[in-house]
Amino acid sequence: MAASELYTKFARVWIPDPEEVWKSAELLKDYKPGDKVLLLHLEEGRDLEYRLDPKTNELPHLRNPDILVGENDLTALSYLHEPAVLHNLRVRFIDSKLIYTYCGIVLVAINPYEQLPIYGEDIINAYSGQNMGDMDPHIFAVAEEAYKQMARDERNQSIIVSGESGAGKTVSAKYAMRYFATVSGSASEANVEEKVLASNPIMESIGNAKTTRNDNSSRFGKYIEIGFDKRYRIIGANMRTYLLEKSRVVFQAEEERNYHIFYQLCASAKLPEFKMLRLGNADSFHYTKQGGSPMIEGVDDAKEMAHTRQACTLLGISESYQMGIFRILAGILHLGNVGFASRDSDSCTIPPKHEPLIIFCDLMGVDYEEMCHWLCHRKLATATETYIKPISKLQATNARDALAKHIYAKLFNWIVDHVNQALHSAVKQHSFIGVLDIYGFETFEINSFEQFCINYANEKLQQQFNMHVFKLEQEEYMKEQIPWTLIDFYDNQPCINLIESKLGILDLLDEECKMPKGTDDTWAQKLYNTHLNKCALFEKPRMSNKAFIIKHFADKVEYQCEGFLEKNKDTVFEEQIKVLKSSKFKMLPELFQDDEKAISPTSATASGRTPLTRVPVKPTKGRPGQTAKEHKKTVGHQFRNSLHLLMETLNATTPHYVRCIKPNDFKFPFTFDEKRAVQQLRACGVLETIRISAAGFPSRWTYQEFFSRYRVLMKQKDVLGDRKQTCKNVLEKLILDKDKYQFGKTKIFFRAGQVAYLEKLRADKLRAACIRIQKTIRGWLLRKRYLCMQRAAITVQRYVRGYQARCYAKFLRRTKAATTIQKYWRMYVVRRRYKIRRAATVVLQSYLRGYLARNRYRKILREHKAVIIQKRVRGWLARTHYKRTMKAIIYLQCCFRRMMAKRELKKLKIEARSVERYKKLHIGMENKIMQLQRKVDEQNKDYKCLMEKLTNLEGVYNSETEKLRNDVERLQLSEEEAKVATGRVLSLQEEIAKLRKDLEQTRSEKKSIEERADKYKQETEQLVSNLKEENTLLKQEKETLNHLIVEQAKEMTETMERKLVEETKQLELDLNDERLRYQNLLNEFSRLEERYDDLKEEMALMLNVPKPGHKRTDSTHSSNESEYTFSSEFAETEDTVPRTEEPTEKKVPLDMSLFLKLQKRVTELEQEKQLMQDELDRKEEQVFRSKAKEEERPQIRGAELEYESLKRQELESENKKLKNELNELRKALSEKSAPEVTAPGAPAYRVLMEQLTSVSEELDVRKEEVLILRSQLVSQKEAIQPKDDKNTMTDSTILLEDVQKMKDKGEIAQAYIGLKETNRLLESQLQSQKRSHENEAEALRGEIQSLKEENNRQQQLLAQNLQLPPEARIEASLQHEITRLTNENLDLMEQLEKQDKTVRKLKKQLKVFAKKIGELEVGQMENISPGQIIDEPIRPVNIPRKEKDFQGMLEYKREDEQKLVKNLILELKPRGVAVNLIPGLPAYILFMCVRHADYLNDDQKVRSLLTSTINSIKKVLKKRGDDFETVSFWLSNTCRFLHCLKQYSGEEGFMKHNTSRQNEHCLTNFDLAEYRQVLSDLAIQIYQQLVRVLENILQPMIVSGMLEHETIQGVSGVKPTGLRKRTSSIADEGTYTLDSILRQLNSFHSVMCQHGMDPELIKQVVKQMFYIVGAITLNNLLLRKDMCSWSKGMQIRYNVSQLEEWLRDKNLMNSGAKETLEPLIQAAQLLQVKKKTDDDAEAICSMCNALTTAQIVKVLNLYTPVNEFEERVSVSFIRTIQMRLRDRKDSPQLLMDAKHIFPVTFPFNPSSLALETIQIPASLGLGFIARV
Repeated sequence: MAASELYTKFARVWIPDPEEVWKSAELLKDYKPGDKVLLLHLEEGRDLEYRLDPKTNELPHLRNPDILVGENDLTALSYLHEPAVLHNLRVRFIDSKLIYTYCGIVLVAINPYEQLPIYGEDIINAYSGQNMGDMDPHIFAVAEEAYKQMARDERNQSIIVSGESGAGKTVSAKYAMRYFATVSGSASEANVEEKVLASNPIMESIGNAKTTRNDNSSRFGKYIEIGFDKRYRIIGANMRTYLLEKSRVVFQAEEERNYHIFYQLCASAKLPEFKMLRLGNADSFHYTKQGGSPMIEGVDDAKEMAHTRQACTLLGISESYQMGIFRILAGILHLGNVGFASRDSDSCTIPPKHEPLIIFCDLMGVDYEEMCHWLCHRKLATATETYIKPISKLQATNARDALAKHIYAKLFNWIVDHVNQALHSAVKQHSFIGVLDIYGFETFEINSFEQFCINYANEKLQQQFNMHVFKLEQEEYMKEQIPWTLIDFYDNQPCINLIESKLGILDLLDEECKMPKGTDDTWAQKLYNTHLNKCALFEKPRMSNKAFIIKHFADKVEYQCEGFLEKNKDTVFEEQIKVLKSSKFKMLPELFQDDEKAISPTSATASGRTPLTRVPVKPTKGRPGQTAKEHKKTVGHQFRNSLHLLMETLNATTPHYVRCIKPNDFKFPFTFDEKRAVQQLRACGVLETIRISAAGFPSRWTYQEFFSRYRVLMKQKDVLGDRKQTCKNVLEKLILDKDKYQFGKTKIFFRAGQVAYLEKLRADKLRAACIRIQKTIRGWLLRKRYLCMQRAAITVQRYVRGYQARCYAKFLRRTKAATTIQKYWRMYVVRRRYKIRRAATVVLQSYLRGYLARNRYRKILREHKAVIIQKRVRGWLARTHYKRTMKAIIYLQCCFRRMMAKRELKKLKIEARSVERYKKLHIGMENKIMQLQRKVDEQNKDYKCLMEKLTNLEGVYNSETEKLRNDVERLQLSEEEAKVATGRVLSLQEEIAKLRKDLEQTRSEKKSIEERADKYKQETEQLVSNLKEENTLLKQEKETLNHLIVEQAKEMTETMERKLVEETKQLELDLNDERLRYQNLLNEFSRLEERYDDLKEEMALMLNVPKPGHKRTDSTHSSNESEYTFSSEFAETEDTVPRTEEPTEKKVPLDMSLFLKLQKRVTELEQEKQLMQDELDRKEEQVFRSKAKEEERPQIRGAELEYESLKRQELESENKKLKNELNELRKALSEKSAPEVTAPGAPAYRVLMEQLTSVSEELDVRKEEVLILRSQLVSQKEAIQPKDDKNTMTDSTILLEDVQKMKDKGEIAQAYIGLKETNRLLESQLQSQKRSHENEAEALRGEIQSLKEENNRQQQLLAQNLQLPPEARIEASLQHEITRLTNENLDLMEQLEKQDKTVRKLKKQLKVFAKKIGELEVGQMENISPGQIIDEPIRPVNIPRKEKDFQGMLEYKREDEQKLVKNLILELKPRGVAVNLIPGLPAYILFMCVRHADYLNDDQKVRSLLTSTINSIKKVLKKRGDDFETVSFWLSNTCRFLHCLKQYSGEEGFMKHNTSRQNEHCLTNFDLAEYRQVLSDLAIQIYQQLVRVLENILQPMIVSGMLEHETIQGVSGVKPTGLRKRTSSIADEGTYTLDSILRQLNSFHSVMCQHGMDPELIKQVVKQMFYIVGAITLNNLLLRKDMCSWSKGMQIRYNVSQLEEWLRDKNLMNSGAKETLEPLIQAAQLLQVKKKTDDDAEAICSMCNALTTAQIVKVLNLYTPVNEFEERVSVSFIRTIQMRLRDRKDSPQLLMDAKHIFPVTFPFNPSSLALETIQIPASLGLGFIARV
């Protein structure tokens, strides 16, 4: 289809952005051809009109579907372009925390700037042996691919690690070397990697420096060759270095530093050994202060110096050489401080006795005057003469700097040579893997000669990379027979020609260096004249005549010409070198030895490798002065030669590419800067790889994968039997343009974008199907719900309406009845109320009327009497008032008239005085005056009258005045008296005031006293009340304390029991740990022992037979080799020829010494365990005693308690008497005085036996009574609680008296112990019954479950068969029937074996019973006395022939021991003869032979037989140790032999389950406990070997069967993959499935059962097998992103359920195997649960308790949707999980330890088989031994 058809509405595209480089947008409408503008909607929420380029009309890049985002391989993306690559890397790096990504054959590694737990040994083991595409991208995958191709193709390999400074190149190279050292299987030479790592500190100190981009930037390139022998084990290494940046020694840019070693020396200047160097601060030296940044944050140069010195020591550089290195470095610093003074323009001098030069000469051991002279002069040689010429100050400075650089370069090369010597191996190298850690493409603001050389090297590497990618593409196309069309890819040969061809930049530079007056400017002009406008890749800057521009493959770079000639010449005056060579300091001339002994570039060193660090030219013999010319070899020429040799090396190897990316310039962890990333992707060639891939057919699918993925796009009629033809037919319909795809032999090739188109069709089809299914199901559900609701509504309505009608009729009847009742009732009530009210009214009226009449009468009478009283009173009051009023009026009148008269008189007097004046003034007023006169007269008359009256009044007044005077005098007297009284009153008042104050004081005191009294009273009352309350509280507390004491006693008992249980568990854990350490020690000892034997035999073989070489022929062997290297003691046996057997006697002392030591250690541990157990028992007894003392005394009567104690003592005394009597009777019976009396048939014997039985019965009864009494005592003490204080005190005193009366202080403890033992016995019986019931219920449930699962399985098979075509259906049904019949046959065989065992057992029992009956009859006949025989008549008796009574022993001769061991152990094959034997028959035979040797008391024979047996078993296991049946057979027999030694040892602990006959067969003369320990150790070794064997068998099946194979077909779909195809999950004929694992488990189980292995041991083996399955599956799940999906979680859970069903079928659910699968089960559940909300996070945290935090986060990060309907896990959700789990303390390790082996135990399992019944089959060839 056309690309423009994909630009539809809602399609997502990438548009350029200046900040984010590329920004995602969504189309708002369909694109139509001819549109100039695209309407886009950005993710940030705004709309944008994107204008297309009118010239190219190029559409923006399409974005890949979300399902493809985060792919492991960038070539798996449907759209291959820069934004897709950048986005995929960003999603993996930021969201998933994945730093590695494939890009075709390139591994892109992004520096996380954070330590990640992905480089441990468990990760190495996980990647070992895996194909590169089967696991997630990793540096270990690249290293494994290189190692595998080296072993398989026998071709040398190279890993090219490149990138910017600070991108992590050195770390990546280090991890690759660590991987090789781990998987190579080298034990003795494994420290090569340690030595290489130890060289890092010194190489970093002398070769790394701080730059503006990196604080530890490598300023040189290195190529490390790791050498391997024929067995592909590391034997050595060699390091080559390239282009050391010597100019940094004398010059540093701003914010940069010189090499670290100089600052480390300055920081350590105060050390005593550095005093002679006369160093100081770094700012005091010219060569270290130019950058202005002498310190690096977070770096301690003094500590780094210590690390550097330690590294020198590890590399074999002695202390003297180290001090020599430091002297030379210090001399360089002092040389930089040497100053020059100009004499004139052409000469200069050094100041006399110049201190820096003096120090330099002292350190270097050279003459001061000579060095001073040649620093300011130079020698010029012509054809005829030689003369000395002074040089200018500038030339002298340059010469000084050149000398410093030359010395440093020589020292650098000397150190590299010594590192190579330390890493060199004398063994011949067979192949090698080279790791190239080289600088990436560089461009700075100022680019000089160093950047030019670096970019030149990257051009060469990029050309080699492009050619390799192109070659691989071509091979892939030719392999698939695809028509080959030339792919246009960028060829940088023109750029390389511009640099290195004739008249190229380097050629012109060398030519200019030869010119006497050549300068940078003249060289620049030559460049312009030669290449400008002639070469498209060469440009000239507009604003500069001293620079040039080269168009490299990555970017344009502008180089400044200044300094090119000087750096290329690297001129050093020969006279200065001669002065240094004549130094008294021995080390200094060594640095310049290679100048005299120069070799050619093609010559080889002693190690067979070509040194690429220095390429000097071999001088000719005859011409003098040739050394100087050779010394002037240009740096560019040397670098070009080195680079050519490097390219030759790389071209001769298979390259692997690692591109390191620096995500940001600030070293922030997991921070991605898009701009910086794009720059590096363009520079490192990743985008070029993408472009080459996109130019052809980048997407490639196998036909089966395509069919599985896009089966939904096919119709049923399109599906044919031929998958290839089916895919062709479908593709022709789906993609009409045939140029968009090609059909290969095994794959379909698609062009870019076609997979996205197919994914779109698939998603649309699935979406339409989902919509249709949803529509149908929703319609059906809603209709079903509607019909159900309709039926329910109709039913409800019917019932409701009927109910309502009945209720209404009932309501009507009730209403009518209520109306009638109400009518009559109301009438009755009203009538009755009326009558009551009428009668009450009449009574009230009569009373009220009488009351009113009486009141009226009383009122009238009262009124009449009141009128009479009022009349009298009013008369008297009126008269009194009248008199008082008249008297007052008269008095007032008199007073008023007197006042008026006085006023009138006064007026008249005034008028009389002023008449004359008035007359003068008022002459006209005479008439008035007359009138006034007249009035005056009249007034006079009135005055006279008034005077008379006045006189009368005066008389009256005088009399009254006299009276008043008398009264005044009297008053004055009274006043004086009053004054006196007033004084007295004042004094009294003062006294009163004082008294008042006193009174107030008294009152206040009284008040305070009263208050205090009241307060005291209140306090007293409060105190009394408080005391009462406290008394009550104390009573309550006393009661509560009584309860608490009891409860505390119970709690103490419970806590002690809990502590006891916890300590027991801890002891068990410690015991398991100690057992594990012990077993590991045994494992290591056996490995060393066999290694020792192998070495001895190899030494013997080396003298006779040539040792064959070993080649790694298959790629799948790498994992096995790596495992056997570290964990298997049989690794070496596979590579050697069969050895001759050595006599076993030589190994006996070695075995026994070690075994005795181990046994001693075990006994010590057992003693420690016993001591701890005793201590626990003592603590328990102490707690019990304290409990008995502290708990409340029981409230029982003292008399009863005393009676019971006396009764108990009496019973115990009787018990002792009975015991004594019983002992006396036994002694009497045991005497041999009268055999006839003590015979079994004698009467005395019968009497004694009857007495004995009666005594024993009575003794048992007494014991039971004592036990009951003790239990009653304890129960009464625990049950009775205190009632009140009195009873408590009295009863406690009684109890104390009783306790004091007790003689035996430990009776209570004994009673408690007895009760406890009884309880334990009952509890054990109950538990045994419970276990039996549970086992029966579990068995029934298992049968029900198995029937259910069988039914489900049959249904699934039926459904699957119906889906298959007819031919496949018949085949599947036949296969199923065969499987079913096979299982039935196996079950029948097991039943038959069980029946045979039962028959054999019954036969043996029958023989034993018959033998006992015969013995009894013979004994009865012997016991008859002679007299009885004479008296009785003689009867004819049939005398049966008595069979020979075998004693269960086997006799053999000493010389037949080797024959016995050979036939019974060495040549016995479990698959042949041993199948039909009794399980454990060899062990029984060996034990019976040991019994006979014990019977003979022959210790030498016992020791020899046991030692030979142990050594022979070891030999058999060493020879056939990879055969499971052999190992299982001898593990079973070793355990049975060990059990026999225990069962018949004579120890009581092992004889509990023996019969009396078996007890007779016990060993009598020797204690073989030591040999039991040796056999136990041997059994442990065999068990560990068995685990390794089954692990090797199961390991190839686990990943394929548990993860890759689709047990539930059609659940998971195949996602598009990249160049590195993963193993297909479609089951082919050769792949393993879950059924393969189950069949293998059945095989293991049937073999172990057939060999008679102990059931407990089988459980331990099964638990170990299931742990291996779970661990390997989970580890691969954690390392495979494509497996972390919802559908894969369902597959895993189904597979686990099948394993659980297998456990149920085998009745092994209680073996602990299911618990080992818990991490895998939780991981599968984690893949399936919701992962959105906080509740989901909480559920995940509580659910995944068996997974570590790192594993949970890893699964969430790796979770990848297979379909578009699934959603990715958000970063915020993962952070929420991390926050919730931050307090969880678990291991930070990511992977489970798949090599972990649980400690094994061998529980004692006695045999019921009688030894005398064992028959030896003739097939064993043991005819030389005889039964005894």
